[in-house]
Amino acid sequence: ARSEVLAAEAVSCLNRALAALRDIWEEIGIPEEQRLERTDVVKKHIKGLLDMMVAEEESLKERLLKSIALCRKELDALCRELRLDPFEAEEESTILQMEKDLRTRVQVMLKQKRDRQQELKALQEQDQDLCDILCVSPFGIDSNAVPSLEELDRYRRHLASLSAEKERRREEFVSIKRQVILCMEELDHTPDTSFEREVVCEDEEAFCLSTDNIAALQNLLQQLEARRSLNEAMCVELRSRITALWDRLQVPKEERESFAVH
Repeated sequence: ARSEVLAAEAVSCLNRALAALRDIWEEIGIPEEQRLERTDVVKKHIKGLLDMMVAEEESLKERLLKSIALCRKELDALCRELRLDPFEAEEESTILQMEKDLRTRVQVMLKQKRDRQQELKALQEQDQDLCDILCVSPFGIDSNAVPSLEELDRYRRHLASLSAEKERRREEFVSIKRQVILCMEELDHTPDTSFEREVVCEDEEAFCLSTDNIAALQNLLQQLEARRSLNEAMCVELRSRITALWDRLQVPKEERESFAVH
């Protein structure tokens, strides 16, 4: 293996260096006792350097193992929050690869959590707007928990249904309002109650489309139509009496026609 070759080369370098030092000391004439002391200093220096390197790599290994434990703990919590199956890491992978995989997975799941929470907030804002205009209760969902994908899907479908109901009621309101205004014009009636003024004079978008309001609007139209029908009936009766009087008085056709335009 390449690592064994490199290790052998390191030992060979050390041996060459020690041999070179011995030659220099011998050439200088340093006594044997001092040579042994100097060799011991070299040994301690090399051992200290190697011990420090081993300690650094041990520290790296401990940091990676601690990170793996923290990531596993965080992943378990995220899986529970997101209601997903527990994440299973590749047990045969190296410590370095496992730490990287787990850390990446934590980042992916944190993004999923943020995305779901942001969508929930947006849906709740839309829900509140629809509830205000339709006078209905908000969708039942826990705002403090991370919603499941199924809950978000149900919420979206609920809001789509509410939006369709809003459009249906808006069309009904606009249609009835148009008929109310026509009736009021025919009756020469000025809106005199707060509800009538709200219907006829105020902004259509501000009108609360509750079932009670729609029912009250239908009732107003029925009352106006009833008054119009009563007026029409009275007009028919009066015209009939006028015609009878004309006949009795033998009023000429020309005079009748000149009056009829009124």
